[in-house]
Amino acid sequence: MSKGLNRATGCGCGVILAIVLVVTLVGWLLSFQSGPITRTPLQPIPDDVPPRAGAEVPAVDVNAPGRTSDKLSHWATPLAEQTNIPEPALRAYGNAELIAAEAWPQCNLTWNTLAGIGWVETRHGTYAGSFFGSASINEEGVAEPPIIGIPLDGSPGVAEIPDTDGGRWDNDTEYDRAIGPMQFIPDSWRRYGLDADGDGEPNPHQIDDASLGAANHLCDNGADLATAEGWTEAVLSYNRSREYLINVRDAAASYALNQPAP
Repeated sequence: MSKGLNRATGCGCGVILAIVLVVTLVGWLLSFQSGPITRTPLQPIPDDVPPRAGAEVPAVDVNAPGRTSDKLSHWATPLAEQTNIPEPALRAYGNAELIAAEAWPQCNLTWNTLAGIGWVETRHGTYAGSFFGSASINEEGVAEPPIIGIPLDGSPGVAEIPDTDGGRWDNDTEYDRAIGPMQFIPDSWRRYGLDADGDGEPNPHQIDDASLGAANHLCDNGADLATAEGWTEAVLSYNRSREYLINVRDAAASYALNQPAP
């Protein structure tokens, strides 16, 4: 079995005036642009389920020591520019696809499905929960600052999940919070977290590990993501929301066309 398959031992509006102020501020900032902002129109996005597979990931030795996603730079560099996926995240998704193909061959997981989830969850590890702040993936593949969600304290519209990790991953000893680029709940990370960067410790804040953990989650119980039923159930197991399912599908389908998510 791959060296990446060591299981984790730790631990898954405002008022109208505010809106007006934000719109005004954005307009003011855009006024300093030297020219009009242009964007190449996206190709029409198919609504097939499952989405078509993205660009083929070249074979690399995922059993080699160290961070095997680094071996995918030649594949990821041009594709990252076309899709607007940060290269470290794209390499992590491709690496997870290769490991999944070896570990769970019946799953038929593709990197762009992982990318669809990564886009919806945290914009590939770049969303830190603030309009004026952002995160990024550092050279070690770790999101900085750590991406940690709201406390799951049973507030209106929020599940109540008491702390399960002693605050190890989410810095909260009272309630659990979603963590990392793929937004695992600590208890889910305990079940699905895997090491993919070769350091021996599954870390939900590290994009390679988080992507492989997501692959493990999606491929659980023998799921076949090459079928409409299998793909749908796998994505819904991540978040049981019809809107979430559609957003992941559209992002994955758009990446299959070598273009950004809509």
